[in-house]
Amino acid sequence: MFKFFAAGLLLVAGIVLPACAHDQSAGGIQTPKNKTALAPFDIVHTKITTQGNVAIFHMAVSGRAGENKPTATGQLAGSNVFSYVWPTSMDSFAVGFEKAAGILALAVTVHPDFDDTPLYDENGDNDTANDGNLWHSHWVVLQPNAECGDGALGVVDIPEGAKPRLPKTWPGLPILLDSPGWNPTFNVEAVEVRVPFDDIGVVTNMSFDGVTAGLRVNQSVHAPLLCVVNVMDVASGDLSLPGQVNR
Repeated sequence: MFKFFAAGLLLVAGIVLPACAHDQSAGGIQTPKNKTALAPFDIVHTKITTQGNVAIFHMAVSGRAGENKPTATGQLAGSNVFSYVWPTSMDSFAVGFEKAAGILALAVTVHPDFDDTPLYDENGDNDTANDGNLWHSHWVVLQPNAECGDGALGVVDIPEGAKPRLPKTWPGLPILLDSPGWNPTFNVEAVEVRVPFDDIGVVTNMSFDGVTAGLRVNQSVHAPLLCVVNVMDVASGDLSLPGQVNR
């Protein structure tokens, strides 16, 4: 395992290799295949483009995207989350959190042991509390957290009694996480999310990266609630956020 420090972040990631082109994609961040990463999480291409006021977050991998899901444990404490993540330079205020709250990222996640999208019934069974085992989207705010491990990131916790600015679709968990309900789409090796913005300028002016990772709920289900415990691949190799929108 290797540690990278970039853009003020320290992460654990896999082997760094020089960039190369992905056969079926152009622009964005081109990433070589990483033999140490599981193919459904081995990033080969990451980009963000815009159509009108919609931003399209795209990630391609060397295997079948979304094929692997965590094994259910039957309890929240210690349960696992798999994710495709686009860390960005966008200010957290743009999506409803406080200004400069941390690293704002769009994440597509799955976790069979809990449901954090209480406003939506993704599986259409008239129960909004049993959909965590389906891939879904979040905004998350991340910061380095020593309690998660040396140099690891965690989703920012909300201290007891604090009342920070939160998005209208905040799911009620004591962390800076939003559940906006944008359904990700999977097409063989790629995952995409279409995200509407009132001001698309906050997207076109930002930079981004791509990450595949595993997260884990703390055994005590307390601060920190959710830690990044296994970074499988980083599009840039060093989390330097080199991606430019529409390029």
